[in-house]
Amino acid sequence: MTDLQKRLADYAIEAGFAKVGFCRPDAVPELPERLAALVDAGMHGQMGWMAERMAWRGSAAALWPEAKTVIMFAETYTPEHDPTTVFERSEAGAISVYAQNRDYHDIVKKRLKNVGRWLISQEPDAQIKVFVDTAPVMEKPLAQAAGLGWQGKHTNLLARDLGSWFFLGAIFTTVEFDTNKAETSHCGSCTACLDACPTDAFPAPYRLDPRRCISYLTIEHSGPVDLELRGKLGNHIYGCDDCLAACPWNKFAVEARELRYAARADLVAPPLADLVGLDDAAFRALFSGSPVKRVGRNRFVRNVLYAIGNSGDKALLDSVYPLMNDEDATVVDAACWAIERLS
Repeated sequence: MTDLQKRLADYAIEAGFAKVGFCRPDAVPELPERLAALVDAGMHGQMGWMAERMAWRGSAAALWPEAKTVIMFAETYTPEHDPTTVFERSEAGAISVYAQNRDYHDIVKKRLKNVGRWLISQEPDAQIKVFVDTAPVMEKPLAQAAGLGWQGKHTNLLARDLGSWFFLGAIFTTVEFDTNKAETSHCGSCTACLDACPTDAFPAPYRLDPRRCISYLTIEHSGPVDLELRGKLGNHIYGCDDCLAACPWNKFAVEARELRYAARADLVAPPLADLVGLDDAAFRALFSGSPVKRVGRNRFVRNVLYAIGNSGDKALLDSVYPLMNDEDATVVDAACWAIERLS
């Protein structure tokens, strides 16, 4: 590791990141084939952006040919509470831990730009590009190549020294740094994450069918959810942490340093009755600055109605009936389904 590389890593840790790694843009040559197989099988569902610009998404080297190094960063958001306790409260909704406060995209990107400016101050001829989950970059395989952790059987990244609860960010640069040794899997015979999935979204270890994943269904999927899957959503209303929370490596999880990731009290286990009646303005106000806002009111209320239908609580029926006259057809469909379930 060069002196500049060590100083950059030290600066990144001081800036708030938990871990830094380096790899070449072409460190995962099998990515294009893996991505093409998933898209060809139609497993990307409604996520058309996965098929678009597939050459860029499958190859970091193709995305920016001038880049010599990919610098990967991990930022922890470990919850202070047990995210599984909300499942014991059928009258409340379960929101994924990462979405219980501020949008990580904004926070991580700002921190990456800070590190990028530092690098340019040391190497004035350096060029950089910053990515946080919004560009055609396969962060998880690159993070494994950079030694940050490995993709577990649930396909998410985990690390022996961080657990499961961390975001990823990337800086592509024209500076050529030494690379880290790629991490290998340490899952062993454990299948805790696979066993925890309510919708059986894993056809095999290390392989996810997004079309059955609760995170996909509650965030990316528009329109009605298949009848077969609605009952398996439980009280998940935005995202899912079940496979992450089940991982035994979380005993080594590192405390989150960013206070803006700390859960808002009103989003840890929000009452379904309070959420189902949200109009667009109230929805936007409640989730201002939150990643939940991106799904829009209609999709969110659809999710809440599915949770109400799964609650078994007939006292919630009075809050559902008005939605039978909603302007959105999918919301009406979900309301009718919830009423039928509860009746």
